[in-house]
Amino acid sequence: MSNFRILYETPNNGVAIVVPASNINQEEAIKTVPSGTKYLIVNVSEIPEDRTFRDAWEVDFTNAQVKK
Repeated sequence: MSNFRILYETPNNGVAIVVPASNINQEEAIKTVPSGTKYLIVNVSEIPEDRTFRDAWEVDFTNAQVKK
């Protein structure tokens, strides 16, 4: 399993998490992010293990990159 995740902002201000396969690098994984979307690459340890309230997770996309 990869040691990174890609978080991106959904149109309804939600958060999507890309969990890449172990043989996928960051450049390839970014291709799954929709164009014009803010995204962050984070270490897997930054994602909460408890998924109980995952629909309430918030991410600060202030310094995020935007996929072209």
